[in-house]
Amino acid sequence: MTFVIGAACVDVLDRACVDECPVDCIFEGNRMAYIQPDECTQCGACEPACPVEAIYYIDDMPAGQEEFIAENARFFAETLPGRDAPLGHPGGASAVGPIGVDTVFVQQFQP
Repeated sequence: MTFVIGAACVDVLDRACVDECPVDCIFEGNRMAYIQPDECTQCGACEPACPVEAIYYIDDMPAGQEEFIAENARFFAETLPGRDAPLGHPGGASAVGPIGVDTVFVQQFQP
């Protein structure tokens, strides 16, 4: 995993990063967006596109937001509430569309 979306995205979901991503690896949950860690190519195009500066290179994640590293990976690896199976590696966000659910942590997160 190279880039991660943090707390500032919760309840914002601007889509600028989604539109900017050349490999289509940013997926929309209900309250925030998530980067598919295995599909991200480390190009960094999403980071400056984010109007709330919620995207960080993994090594630059601010203190206190480390849980978002796990949550970005968990969004794809575990079965989310209301879904039958993990999202996994769907091969692009545009083919799947908005997922409409979040990890339990993000569902309960209070900004």
